[in-house]
Amino acid sequence: MLYPAFSTAPIANSEMPQNVRDIYNEASTIFSASPRAAAALLRLGLQELCVHLGGKGRNINDDIASLVEKGLPLIVQQSLDIVRVTGNEAVHPGQIDVDSTETVGSLFELINIIVEYMIAMPQKVSGIYKKLPASKLAEIEKRDAEK
Repeated sequence: MLYPAFSTAPIANSEMPQNVRDIYNEASTIFSASPRAAAALLRLGLQELCVHLGGKGRNINDDIASLVEKGLPLIVQQSLDIVRVTGNEAVHPGQIDVDSTETVGSLFELINIIVEYMIAMPQKVSGIYKKLPASKLAEIEKRDAEK
C-alpha cells in the first residue's frame, strides 16, 4: 500500500536544514516499500547536510575529510561515514544489506544525531551562553585572550 504513506522512520530533527529535511522526509515515505531507495536518498541528504556544515558539495568523501581537518568530532565523522558508505552500497552493489529495514533504519537515526550534535546543540548552548551577564562574558573573553 503506497497511500496513505506509513513509515517507521524517526521524525526529522526540528533543526534539520529544510533542503535536507525534504530529502529525509521523501526517504521516510518510501522506507517501508524500498529500504534501498531510502538509503540512497539519505546519502543524498547527507551530502546536502555536509554542504550546510561547510563542505563544497562536489565529493562527499572530500567534504567529510575537510570537516575532519577542521576538528569534526570522531563520533560525527563515523556517523557521516556510516551513512555515506551504506548509501553508496544502495546504488553500487556491495557487501552491506541495504534491503534490511534495520540497517537502513539506523541511517535515519544517524542523520538526526549528526543534526543534533552539529546544529541543534551548538544553537542551544549558544543561546544560553548569550544570556550570561555582559560582565561575565567580558571576563571570559579576557581570560581566553590571555592564552
